[in-house]
Amino acid sequence: MPHITLPDGSSRQFDQAVTVHDVAADIGAGLAKAALAGKVDGNLVDTSFLIEQDADVAIITTKSEEALELIRHDAAHVMAQAVQELFPGTQVTIGPAIEDGFYYDFAREEPFSPDDLEKIEKRMQEIVERDLPIEREVWDRDEAKRQFADIGESYKVEIIEDIIPEGEDVSVYRQGDWFDVCRGPHLPSTGKLPKAFKLMKLAGAYWRGNSDNEMLQRIYGTAWRDKKELKGYLHRLEEAEKRDHRKLGRKLDLFHFSDEAPGSVFWHPKGWTLFLQLLEYMRKRQEDAGYVEVNTPDVMDRSLWETSGHWFNYRENMFSTQTEDERVFALKPMNCPGSVSMFAQGLKSYRDLPLRMAEFGKVHRYEPSGALHGLMRVRHFTQDDAHIYCTEEQMEQECIDVVALVLDIYKDFGFEDVVIKLSTRPEKRIGSDEIWDKLEGALSNALDVMGLEYVLYPGEGAFYGPKLEFVLRDAIGRDWQCGTLQVDMNLPERFDISYVDESGGRDKRPVMLHRALFGSLERFIGILIEHYEGKFPVWLSPVQAALMTITDKQDAYVNEVEERLKSRGIRVISDLRNEKVGFKIREHTLQAIPYLLVVGDREVANGEVAVRTQSGEDLGVMSVDAFVDHVEENVANLQ
Repeated sequence: MPHITLPDGSSRQFDQAVTVHDVAADIGAGLAKAALAGKVDGNLVDTSFLIEQDADVAIITTKSEEALELIRHDAAHVMAQAVQELFPGTQVTIGPAIEDGFYYDFAREEPFSPDDLEKIEKRMQEIVERDLPIEREVWDRDEAKRQFADIGESYKVEIIEDIIPEGEDVSVYRQGDWFDVCRGPHLPSTGKLPKAFKLMKLAGAYWRGNSDNEMLQRIYGTAWRDKKELKGYLHRLEEAEKRDHRKLGRKLDLFHFSDEAPGSVFWHPKGWTLFLQLLEYMRKRQEDAGYVEVNTPDVMDRSLWETSGHWFNYRENMFSTQTEDERVFALKPMNCPGSVSMFAQGLKSYRDLPLRMAEFGKVHRYEPSGALHGLMRVRHFTQDDAHIYCTEEQMEQECIDVVALVLDIYKDFGFEDVVIKLSTRPEKRIGSDEIWDKLEGALSNALDVMGLEYVLYPGEGAFYGPKLEFVLRDAIGRDWQCGTLQVDMNLPERFDISYVDESGGRDKRPVMLHRALFGSLERFIGILIEHYEGKFPVWLSPVQAALMTITDKQDAYVNEVEERLKSRGIRVISDLRNEKVGFKIREHTLQAIPYLLVVGDREVANGEVAVRTQSGEDLGVMSVDAFVDHVEENVANLQ
């Protein structure tokens, strides 16, 4: 007689064991029809799952958070069935749900074509319309191997041999005549799969990710709760394609990459101007917040990295070299050890704390060539790092101040929607549990005091301390992890740094806060390019205004105005080419220059410029000084 407790706290009593579907039907026919799966004592299960004892039960529908992964997993199975119906002899291997979609890897001698994707997608629609029941079966392990071997599914046999322990039964899901090894859960039938899926692309993939194994064919797809969500996702993809920072970087002449320095940016003049504007902005914000700026070497002896723990915990990502005198050096992957060395110089007092040291440090990390992606994933980049040394009593307030600074800075770039993640102690770490308790408490208490919500990620902290991660949502709804705050009492211990406390003792350990706001400046610029679609606000734009003549009679005046604007700090270029002014306007509009200044004989005579914006807005004719005032006002307001 199971006693079922529902999420709203209500309960229901049954005379005998019941399925999840039975519980849904007891609540209402509409819920039974909408049920996709269930959650029993926190575990996701099929609607056919039998509940034999008291349990907490939730019914999963398309509105539930868990629905998308279920839908995507089922879409992968339906795709696999469609492929095998259309292309007999194709073997299925592995097909999981992934972020925004799903994929399945297939073993087939003949390559799939883009036209095949259309055929497969059409067959998937047909399988959904058949409304085939999806049923879980439990097979004996040896019998499962024989069954899959009999139908030529050698990869499934290997999966069973390697993943399912001897003596353990195999979970198999069947939909019509098609079946596959799977832990589940799944939807009740193929008809429950929303027709809001689309096959996206083909790719190659090594069996089990090992390049020594055979190459398989991977088909990627996306699946959503309804066609509106699918349409929104496809629109975001189109927008992302238009905003791709690599394309815009070439179009706007900001940077390039070269095989001679993989993963390293070659900044062009306009791109470097953009970089320096960010640096100038951050320097001002940090100075106002009480930071001092330092700089530490790019190359340091192996012994430093052994003391910090990086050599043993991060070695595979570090570039190192050995000199003729057999000393081993490493290019710094992080700025922290250099900062600690800076703190260790000279005697520090409690009166010196908190000491906030900022550094725009160049760091080098080995990323596999296949992982490199424009400005978003590089091997050589600049971190807007800061390390704050404080007492344990100051720790929580410093955390509050950092979080407030981070969120305020993001608002200046139009990022209002920020998710905060708290990552706690990983399995591979340094320091005692007592220390980790203090550090994790400081971060969570700071967020609680500020009334900020956060998402907990157990086990995902750095090896030396827990961390906060700040995830920004851009103009088209994509999420980017940028800033971090880590609290650390382990590196001060490892480097044996201390300060003089109020009683005169010289062995008091400071707490060390690691803080980055943009994270990588290179990556943040990539995010900004896509967020703004290359149309930067006036204060940030590499070129703020373009002066254009109608005929060569205005050349001398335009040269004079250019010098006046530059003397007032405005980044301006002149276009004296013998081209029609309409052509010039279109060209500079495509270059995303905020202000287009047209000069004809009337403007020369009156000492004025005709002003329009890159969006096409006509601001009219104004004096040069009035235009400068207009720009300065926008820059002051970070517009």
